Amino acid sequence: QRTAISRYDVNGDLVFEFADRGVSATGGKGMGFLLHYALGSPATGAQQLGATSAWQQVHVPGTTDGLSLTCEVGRPQIASPYTSIRFGYSGIKFSGWELTCSDGALAQLKLTADGMNCTTTGSVTQPVFAAAAYQSQIFSFVDAYAGGFLIGTGTQVGTGSLPGTGGTGTGTGNYTTLTGTASVSHVVKGFTLTGARPVAGERYGFGNAGIKREQLSNGIPTITGTLDAEFTNRTEFYDLFSTNATRSLQLDFAHGINGSGADGAAGSTGTGAYRLSIVLPFVKFKSDPLAVGGPDLVPESIGFEAYDDGSGQAGGAPLQIRLVSQDQAF
Repeated sequence: QRTAISRYDVNGDLVFEFADRGVSATGGKGMGFLLHYALGSPATGAQQLGATSAWQQVHVPGTTDGLSLTCEVGRPQIASPYTSIRFGYSGIKFSGWELTCSDGALAQLKLTADGMNCTTTGSVTQPVFAAAAYQSQIFSFVDAYAGGFLIGTGTQVGTGSLPGTGGTGTGTGNYTTLTGTASVSHVVKGFTLTGARPVAGERYGFGNAGIKREQLSNGIPTITGTLDAEFTNRTEFYDLFSTNATRSLQLDFAHGINGSGADGAAGSTGTGAYRLSIVLPFVKFKSDPLAVGGPDLVPESIGFEAYDDGSGQAGGAPLQIRLVSQDQAF
């Protein structure tokens, strides 16, 4: 008799294989939809790349205040009548995210969710599946092609303005590109990029029946990462760590489907290929331990942190994720 429900809370992780497109060209709902809610990127839609079927999305960190989701899971019961029960989660916001890919594995996006409540009323919403002609593929380690992993001086080119909804563009000047870059010579076997966005998740108050209020940002977001590599070239990473130098990093995944890119042209790594591009214009290397444990190759775990340039503009953002597919919307 001395127990009672005084508050409700929802939390957990969602892990997705990183697909190259959504459910339809006009319907979207691909990885760009999730990145919009995880990063708080402006809802500016996608931009057509020339007069082709390829469209690009550019996602940079922004505010997530006022940006939340309702999610549901259908869980089938193992007792007659074996119906699927709807678990609906309201007020979902993402307090963290992680992009990973390693040798022999798929690229994955993990989202750390913080929600308000769970209900089991109502029926399961029927999912929308992509048509046979719009089946997605998954970015994997093999899609990080030669020349797609770059380190540079951080010199930026382009206005940094984000593409507007619809319209036709060449794809240049609408996102940050880097000059002074060169292919990474290290043998890098794994890449992890982690974003942390502190939110106030304990906003319970009188009159709200134990339901938390919106989880507002209450700290400085950070973007950190790790490269798992073989010690290849001292000057490429260790010297940058020891001198606190600033560099840029870019990692591209690209592939074609049935021999052609999102633009319908032949090729798998060209301008119009299906693409996941991660650009970090300002990186500091924070750790680089080198342990010799025997006659094997020397492993190197390179820790880094990404920063912005202090301008507050999209072109100076600490992170830019560019998607190229046939999705015309988030």
